[in-house]
Amino acid sequence: MTNITKTATIIPIETPTLGDRSYLVHDGQVGFVVDPQRDIDRVLDLASREGVSISHVFETHIHNDYVTGGLALAEATGALYLVNGADEVAYDRTPIADGDEIRIGDSMVMRALATPGHTFTHLSYALTDAGEPVAVFTGGSLLFGATGRPDLLGHEHTHDLVHAQYASAQRLATELPDATEVFPTHGFGSFCSATQSEATDSTIGQEKLSNPVLTESEEAYVEALLGGLDAYPAYYVHMAPANAAGPSAPDLSLPELAQPAELRRRIEEGEWVVDLRSRTLFAAGHVPGTLNFGLDGGFATYLGWLIEWGTPLTLLGETEEDVSNAQRELVRIGIDRPAAAATGGPEDWSDRPLASFPRATFADLAHVRHHREVVILDVRRIAEYAAARIEGALNIPLHELPKRVAEVPDAEVWVHCAGGYRASVAASFLSAAGRRLVAIDDTFDNAKVTGLHLITDEEEA
Repeated sequence: MTNITKTATIIPIETPTLGDRSYLVHDGQVGFVVDPQRDIDRVLDLASREGVSISHVFETHIHNDYVTGGLALAEATGALYLVNGADEVAYDRTPIADGDEIRIGDSMVMRALATPGHTFTHLSYALTDAGEPVAVFTGGSLLFGATGRPDLLGHEHTHDLVHAQYASAQRLATELPDATEVFPTHGFGSFCSATQSEATDSTIGQEKLSNPVLTESEEAYVEALLGGLDAYPAYYVHMAPANAAGPSAPDLSLPELAQPAELRRRIEEGEWVVDLRSRTLFAAGHVPGTLNFGLDGGFATYLGWLIEWGTPLTLLGETEEDVSNAQRELVRIGIDRPAAAATGGPEDWSDRPLASFPRATFADLAHVRHHREVVILDVRRIAEYAAARIEGALNIPLHELPKRVAEVPDAEVWVHCAGGYRASVAASFLSAAGRRLVAIDDTFDNAKVTGLHLITDEEEA
């Protein structure tokens, strides 16, 4: 989606796997970038295709969900790097503060607006094109139908930040015309968003009609937002320090290729050897001890969430392209260099017989429960489990499972999530631990029509 104003062209750069957007904005000759991701080659290629130079790079905040490419992009292009002057960073930047105006090209002006709430020093940027207000880049402040979550800096700051978030949204709605287009960084699946929306574009006027932060009282907004907050990925704790230190451009060259004996050694020494194939292929046959984080799902989010930071990581992909795609995903969250890689298939990777496990549906589970006792392991998050679950199911959220495998009874385990991806990740940990298991590859909605008895926290109480 490309938005064209009077002279400015606004091009979102999607990172759907992390639920974020960056933006390139230009007037046909010169442009600026807002909140670039770590893999800046995408931005450079886009600017080249558009035939424009990049003169400025803006950060809305010190990000908590990805490693920025801002510093590296500024160094590669000679652009000014604009970061809130109140942020403590270890690199030279062009400080910017509330009310500052930056002219880009002949007609574009970016005005900084202090919008604390997601962080204390968060800035939004209002774009004026040829003297007319046309857009606002809201980062983790005002999102589509939601706001950025206020709890990422620690529980001790959440109260102050959630009230600041409300005031910031009110400021944007008051100071900007209804026709102003809203361009957030988060909110497209990112855990930085307090809630999720299906919207792909919006304006200040539309948000005034639909966004709880602008339609509800401050008390109601705060209560609902805090009541809906759920767990967020563990790797977030490493992102802000990395961004404050000044991340360099990533090395995306292929790692050293490993042979079966080395892969076995790495597994036996407790390193992570990750199979990037789909859950269907992994279940049918895999190297014993490998873990399945398929590229067809939330690969980086869940791998970054579960891995103990600093654990050596080897990637197994069917092709070099698969390995490269995984590397690109990983550098965005600060996992820079895999220890090794291998391509092909499990027969090429293993010097011993392959492991496997069956897949099934919720209908299969309903049938089996009529004939024998099995353990049902639900690896969804606590809020999902509380809203509706299979009676008798054991809940261990996926992000807790690596350290809690011993709590899973030594019996036949049927593991499920909401759609199959998390269940396959969990199944790979159980398989590595030598457990008897069945992975349910089905949507949880189907559990409701199979005769399985579903309950909620309210009903159980």
